[in-house]
Amino acid sequence: MQATQTASGSKTMLWTGRVVSAIPAIMLLFAGGMKLTKSAAVIQGFAQYGYSDHLIVVIGTLEIACTIVYLIPSLSVIGAILMTAFLGGATASNVRIGNPSYVITVVLGILVWAGLYLRDARMQALIPLRESSL
Repeated sequence: MQATQTASGSKTMLWTGRVVSAIPAIMLLFAGGMKLTKSAAVIQGFAQYGYSDHLIVVIGTLEIACTIVYLIPSLSVIGAILMTAFLGGATASNVRIGNPSYVITVVLGILVWAGLYLRDARMQALIPLRESSL
C-alpha cells in the first residue's frame, strides 16, 4: 500500500517528507516521555500552566499515542489530525499564559502536515500545488 501512496512522488520528496515528519515526531515523543517520568521540571511546568499533577501521565500517554499513529503509514492522516489537535491545545495553553514559545507548537503543526504532504501521494492528490499561470 505504501508503494501506491508514494508512486507519484520522487524518492527525494519521500525522504524529505520522512525527515520533515521526523522533526515533530521526535519532539513529541521526547516531550511525552518526559511527562511519563514526572520529573520535578515537568511537575513545575504543569503547575505554571495551571494543570493538575494527575494529568501529567495521561497527557504524556496521549502525546506518544498520537505520534505513533502518525508514524504508521496507513494511519498517518488520522495521526496528523490527532497531532494537530494536540499541538493546538499546547498552543492555546502557551498563549493563555503569555508564553511566546507557542510559535514552536505552531511550527511543529506545520511540519506535521508538510512532512505528510511530501511523503504521501494521497495528500498530494488531495491538495495539488499548481504553478501560477500569470
